[in-house]
Amino acid sequence: MKRRVETVMPITLKELADHCEAQIVGDDVSTLIYSAADIKSAKVGQVTQLTNSRYAKHIEKSMASACFIAEGYCIDSIPNGMALLVCVDPEISFIKALELLHPASIYTPKIAPQALLDDNVKIGNKVYIGPYAVIGKNVVIGDGTTILAGAYVGHNVKIGKNCLIYPYAVIYDDVVMGDNVIIHSGAIIGADGFGYKFRNNIHVKVPQVGNVVLGDNVEIGANTCIDRGALGSTQIGDGTKIDNLVQVGHNNIVGKNVIMCGLTGVSGSCNIEDFAILAGSSGVADHVTIGQGAVVMARSGVATDVKAGSQVFGSPAKDKKTAYKEQIAISKLPELLKKIKILEEKIQAIENSVS
Repeated sequence: MKRRVETVMPITLKELADHCEAQIVGDDVSTLIYSAADIKSAKVGQVTQLTNSRYAKHIEKSMASACFIAEGYCIDSIPNGMALLVCVDPEISFIKALELLHPASIYTPKIAPQALLDDNVKIGNKVYIGPYAVIGKNVVIGDGTTILAGAYVGHNVKIGKNCLIYPYAVIYDDVVMGDNVIIHSGAIIGADGFGYKFRNNIHVKVPQVGNVVLGDNVEIGANTCIDRGALGSTQIGDGTKIDNLVQVGHNNIVGKNVIMCGLTGVSGSCNIEDFAILAGSSGVADHVTIGQGAVVMARSGVATDVKAGSQVFGSPAKDKKTAYKEQIAISKLPELLKKIKILEEKIQAIENSVS
C-alpha cells in the first residue's frame, strides 16, 4: 500500500523463484537480482515478465537476468545469461517480485508536531500522521493507518485500518472509510453534490446533508472527486478501483470490484453494479443502471440502462456490434456520396437528351 522504493539488498534467483512459486529454467540459481523492469529496458541484475505475445520480439535482445513466463509458453531463442521463471500466473508472480524487490516505504508510527488535531480524535495503534495534516473533531483513525503531510480530514470521519491518505487529499465531514483504503493526492471525498432548483431566475442550492461511504480495499486516484449524498450516502463498494480525474456524482451506488478509468464522469443517483468497467472518458447520465459485469467502452456516453454482461460503445452508447457496424457504414459515406453525385449527373444528362 505504501510508495515503493528500490531495495538495498539483492536476492538470489533461487530466493526469488521460491518466493514467487516459480521453477527456474537455465542459468545459475545464485545469480543476484536487484530490481524489476519492463522487457524492453531490463538490464543485467533485473527481472522482467513476458505475458503478451506482442512483446515476444523483445526477448531476444533483452539483457534481463530472469523473465517470468507461463507454463507451456514457448520461446524460440533464450538470450545467454537469462533464466526463465516458469509459473502458473506470471502476472501475479511478477507482482510478488515487485513487492519483494521494491518494498514499501515504512513510516515510523508517530504524530508530527506540526500536525493539527481537533478535539476528541481517537487514534489506533501504529498510526502515522505527517506534518501539517489537519484532523477534525470526533475523528476515528484505525490501526496502521498513514496520513501524509498536508492531508485534510474533516469532522466525524471514520477511517479504517491500514489506510493510506496521500498529501493534500481532502476528506470532508462524515465520510466513512473501510480498511485498506488508498486516497491519492488531490482527491476530494465528500464535497457537495451538484443540486439546484431554478426559482425566480436564480439557482437555489439544495443542501447536501448525506455522506460518502467507501468499502474495504477501495483505491481513489489523484484529483478524483466523489460527492456526498444529498440525503443518504454515496457508496463505493469493496475492492472498487477509481482512476485519476474521475467525477462520481451524489447518491451513486457503486458495487464491488468496479473499475472506473480516467476522465470518467458519472451523474447523480446511478447504480453501477458489481464488476462493471467504465473505460476512459466515458460518461453516464443520471438515474442510469450499469448492470453487473457490463463494459462501457472508452469515450462512450450512456443515457439509458445497460444490461448485465453487455458491452456498449458510442454516444449515445449502444451494443458494441451495432455501434461498430454504424461506424463502418459512416466511414463509407464519402464514397457513397460520390457515387450518388455521378448517378445524378447521368440522370440529368439523360433527361437533357430526352428533352
